[in-house]
Amino acid sequence: MQHQHCVAMLLAGGQGSRLGVLTHKIAKPAVPYGGKYRIIDFPLSNCVNSGIDTVGVLTQYQPLALNDYIGKGSPWDLNRMHGGVHVLSPYQQMQGTQWYKGTANAIYQNIHFIDRYSPEYVLVLSGDHIYKMDYAKMLAHHKEKQADCTIAMLEVEWEEASRFGLMLVGDDGFITEFEEKPENPRSNKASMGVYVFTWAKLRQYLIDDEAKAGSSNDFGKDVIPAMHAAGERMAAYAFDGYWKDVGTIESLWEANMDLLNPKAGLDMSDPSWVIYSRNTNAPPALFGPQAKTQNCLIANGCKIDGEVDASVLFPWAQVEEGAIVRDSILMPGVTVKAGAVVQYAIIAENAVVGEDCVVGVRPEHCSNKDIWGVAVVGENVQLEPSRVVLPKEMVEA
Repeated sequence: MQHQHCVAMLLAGGQGSRLGVLTHKIAKPAVPYGGKYRIIDFPLSNCVNSGIDTVGVLTQYQPLALNDYIGKGSPWDLNRMHGGVHVLSPYQQMQGTQWYKGTANAIYQNIHFIDRYSPEYVLVLSGDHIYKMDYAKMLAHHKEKQADCTIAMLEVEWEEASRFGLMLVGDDGFITEFEEKPENPRSNKASMGVYVFTWAKLRQYLIDDEAKAGSSNDFGKDVIPAMHAAGERMAAYAFDGYWKDVGTIESLWEANMDLLNPKAGLDMSDPSWVIYSRNTNAPPALFGPQAKTQNCLIANGCKIDGEVDASVLFPWAQVEEGAIVRDSILMPGVTVKAGAVVQYAIIAENAVVGEDCVVGVRPEHCSNKDIWGVAVVGENVQLEPSRVVLPKEMVEA
């Protein structure tokens, strides 16, 4: 039996229904981000940088792109003889597949995988957050507090607080109460969905939860409240860096735009905390004589002959002469044809925006602020010339 001090379990099964057409064919953690990454690069890189080299990635919805992307884990230096990265899908049962019923059930179904390493601690992570975090510090905090469960928390704006699971924390750093998305929050300390558990404790709670009729088998709704009710030691770990849950079109768009804003606090150039990703090996981007770009992130392999401003472009994106792209995200292989105007939009992989199309509008040009939002063009969509795509509209193939 191999012994690992801490095993990380990364929940990457989410269907991501709020991302609409962007996740029809891929799981949410596989969605491209920031010109050269996918969302899952963040928790995986955080694990490597924190010295945690045994990671189970739990997938179920549209896992193929994610499985191919992770492969044997070499981009993250997780292709190891002992430990390494393992993609864990729900077991094929004799009578068909037993899907993961909830976050806790997903870990429950993989108790044998965790037991193989007989870890003292288990780190439970979400696959759809953009952040840089040293889990080793959180683990040290967990030990120092002799906690059974430690939950990472982030202070959020009070007006945003009711969107989150919140915690009331005593002066001793232990959690006294939980509030799940309350209408009138009494705390602005939000759970980040990052947990450290002492494995012997968690293992028993997972078994008990599975046996409980009517449980939704979820950490936030069932396991953590059960531990709290039983008087286990529940510590809070304060995190004050950049963190974004990219579960909606707006938040995914904002998280990309944050890369263009030095004040947003997401520094991707820190050599001591590299976010690793699969390299595309594309040649340097090409800029034609008419190209105009400012405040952009333009990946290798792009070809720019038009105007690009405050946008994030992935490898092999093309912007033809006379086309304008502003405040937008062009995913890999997108083509924006001559005369088209793309603003406040996300264009998914290999889509083509036809000549003279108008996709999205600037918020100040929207007569009614309530109808403004990011326009989305789905994967492989070919927009016919002069098509107009309204704010918040989603076009799928």
